[in-house]
Amino acid sequence: MRKVLLLGSTGSIGTSALKVARDLPERMQIVGLAANSSVEALVEQVRETGVKQVALTDPAAAAKARALLPADVVLHTGAQGLVDLVNESDADMVLVAIVGTAGLAPALAAIEKGMHLAVASKEILVMAGEAVTEAAKRKGVNILPVDSEHNAIFQCLEGHRHSNVQRILLTASGGPFRTLPAEQLPSVTVAQALKHPTWNMGRKITIDSATLFNKGLEMIEAKWLFDVPMDKIEVVVHPQSIVHSMVEFADNSVIAQLSHSDMCFPIQYAVTWPDRVPNNLKPLNFAQVGALHFEAPRVDDFPALNLARHAGTIGGTLPAVLNAANEVAVEAFLNGKIPFPGIWQTVERIMNDHQVIAHPNLEALIEADAWARRTAADSLSVSYDNAEPRSLS
Repeated sequence: MRKVLLLGSTGSIGTSALKVARDLPERMQIVGLAANSSVEALVEQVRETGVKQVALTDPAAAAKARALLPADVVLHTGAQGLVDLVNESDADMVLVAIVGTAGLAPALAAIEKGMHLAVASKEILVMAGEAVTEAAKRKGVNILPVDSEHNAIFQCLEGHRHSNVQRILLTASGGPFRTLPAEQLPSVTVAQALKHPTWNMGRKITIDSATLFNKGLEMIEAKWLFDVPMDKIEVVVHPQSIVHSMVEFADNSVIAQLSHSDMCFPIQYAVTWPDRVPNNLKPLNFAQVGALHFEAPRVDDFPALNLARHAGTIGGTLPAVLNAANEVAVEAFLNGKIPFPGIWQTVERIMNDHQVIAHPNLEALIEADAWARRTAADSLSVSYDNAEPRSLS
């Protein structure tokens, strides 16, 4: 039995985790919930799970929730409320499914308490991979990936020597614009970008999938999760999203993990690892699946992959800057302030202007993140219409 504290319970990952808990009540117990501002959904989840500890980071939402929650439920508020929730919880695992950098502080607090970490939030390891992985090693804590791609790699590596890994192959759906001519990218709409061909996700991660920044962030995350250099991590486009990732070994053999596109699969494996437990999820029928297709990503038309590879290779504060600038740029696109290519153009501009600090402490990472957000926001007054991506300096 895992006692799980679920941060980001009302999002797509959180609701899938609750589905797993319902399916495997003898293996997974939810002991705490946290959300940003979805009051009604959180209150309903409290009724279902019976938890006594919750958090809402939005103060106005927390005030509304207090009147709706049972009197014996402790409600933590604000960003500090996430840390307080962790510190007061008796969980043995924290599943972090919070979009953005808000999950970093509670993740570090969980590690310090000796709680195992199930990570669905890419930003934690992208921004502070060195600090998080070192803290986990010091405390003897496992970091278990929940992203379908990293969970697939985790499964492929089971029982194999790390020294035998030749390449990690991250699969990508290619997003909604996989075949769209490059000259049409400046004209795509928010509605078009939010129509992912395979997954049902939140707005920010769906836009990241459309730009391929999602896959770029995953490359950096894989570097820290599996302790491999960036030049051993590659991306291959696989539109069917059946093969979730692959590992190539020294003998040129490749092991892959396959399943239907359902986040319940990786969530369950992270919670029940090292066991494999029967469930009610849909099995693969290969005759129905038919053909599986693979192709190279269009790195010239979607520069996010090269930007992420550069950031992951240089390291230091640069990945945090890439991540922060991307968050600001995605929000600007969603609000109609910049065209679609303006997302990666903003990120590249901020990366070029940043003075990298090697082996930063947490304070330096937070400052780099804040600097990137300020600078990106200021840069949005620049017109990006028909602008070409610049080469990294």
